[in-house]
Amino acid sequence: MSIWERLLKIPRALIFLLIGIAVFFPLLFKFTLPLNILKPVQDVYDFIEALPEGTPVILSFDYSPDVLPECYPISLVLAKHLAKKKLRIYIMTLYPAGTGFALDVYNKIIKEYGLKEREDIVFLGYFPSVAATILGIGEDIKNVFKSDYFGYPFDKIPAFNGVKNYSDIKLAISISGAAIPESWMIYANGRYGANVAAGVTAVMAAQLYPYYRSKQFIGLIGGMRGAAEYEKLLKAYDLATKGMNSISLANFVMVFLVILGNIAFFMQRRTKK
Repeated sequence: MSIWERLLKIPRALIFLLIGIAVFFPLLFKFTLPLNILKPVQDVYDFIEALPEGTPVILSFDYSPDVLPECYPISLVLAKHLAKKKLRIYIMTLYPAGTGFALDVYNKIIKEYGLKEREDIVFLGYFPSVAATILGIGEDIKNVFKSDYFGYPFDKIPAFNGVKNYSDIKLAISISGAAIPESWMIYANGRYGANVAAGVTAVMAAQLYPYYRSKQFIGLIGGMRGAAEYEKLLKAYDLATKGMNSISLANFVMVFLVILGNIAFFMQRRTKK
């Protein structure tokens, strides 16, 4: 049996094993692959970098578990950037299932950056009406939030001192796998001129690019790749970088095997002739 015939008869189990190794290797060993930064991601980073210390920013976790692998790394890296810049962070969700993820990031950021609860960061929890909540913040935030998630009265939360509406809140970021970022764009940006950014799944990103080009979003972070780009900008390599390394390495192995299989096929035909 020639080498070409042997290559055409590689057991499927071996191929699955190679793919498995390619997927798990980046999760076990720390390294980074080359990754270009796209402008929509750079714009979000630059906008946050330009905000002065203490600026109020909304970070809304508008997603459910089915998009967790893409949206959670976006949430985490954005929260790290806001904390690093010492901005006032208002964490909330307009999606019922987002509460647990938001609370998880809230606790991680407080622990990692030593933030003071209700001074540097506030967890507001879940609010059921998307349009009413976004529009309500545009009128007077006090009419929407009566207390934080833990029942602490709004009037006694120092993080809200001097904050009334979007004229004081310089950025609202919605992270989602659904259409909620568009609601932020329509009601917060369209009605009140608020600065809105979105972190969405890769599938959703293509749908939102026209709004980014028309400057209705100040920037976009698309899927795991977008989160990995942001981690690179922040020099905080974490979940997204590992995920992108796994995807890239697995794709490389698959392409290599396809090319090798085609070469073996044609070489075998040539040998027979």
